[in-house]
Amino acid sequence: MDILKERILCDGSGIGTDVVKVDGFLNHMIDVRLMDLIGKEFASRFADVKVDKILTVEASGIAVACFAAKYFNCVPVVFAKKTAPNTMIEDAYCAEAKSFTKGSISMVRVAKKYICEGENILIIDDFLAHGQAGSALAQIVRMGGAEVAGFGAVIEKKFQGGGDKMREDGIRVESLAIIEKIEDGKIYFSNN
Repeated sequence: MDILKERILCDGSGIGTDVVKVDGFLNHMIDVRLMDLIGKEFASRFADVKVDKILTVEASGIAVACFAAKYFNCVPVVFAKKTAPNTMIEDAYCAEAKSFTKGSISMVRVAKKYICEGENILIIDDFLAHGQAGSALAQIVRMGGAEVAGFGAVIEKKFQGGGDKMREDGIRVESLAIIEKIEDGKIYFSNN
């Protein structure tokens, strides 16, 4: 997605060799027009699969998932919670996920009533780095007897291996911008 790549280069930045800072348009302040185009692109890439729900993890994936849902006939968006609020009194599916950005491990959870047997669930997130969050969400989908329709990442950091790992696990991955490497703060995209 060329417009996304241009925006990453223009308004984003590389930090060191492994961090991409895009908080000015994707995950702190949101460019609504760009987010709408991102949602439309995910719908185009997954047009060949049935999607009953979209699953993401709080917080940065929620906006992406909601914009994508608009183009999947406004299917419901479910987001995994990283902490158990006192209002979550029902049983939940839980899986462990390490956050690359925060350097912490969270137990992500989704109330069992929101993952139904036989559903096709598309997982969408803002980043795909080591694949921990995506793998945890796929595990939750399968715990509920549903099928993983695919995984959509706005930005994949290919050099961190998460996309390859998920693909090896049989999950279809569609990334809108794939970063091959970061050197001295400069971002290099993959030709894929």
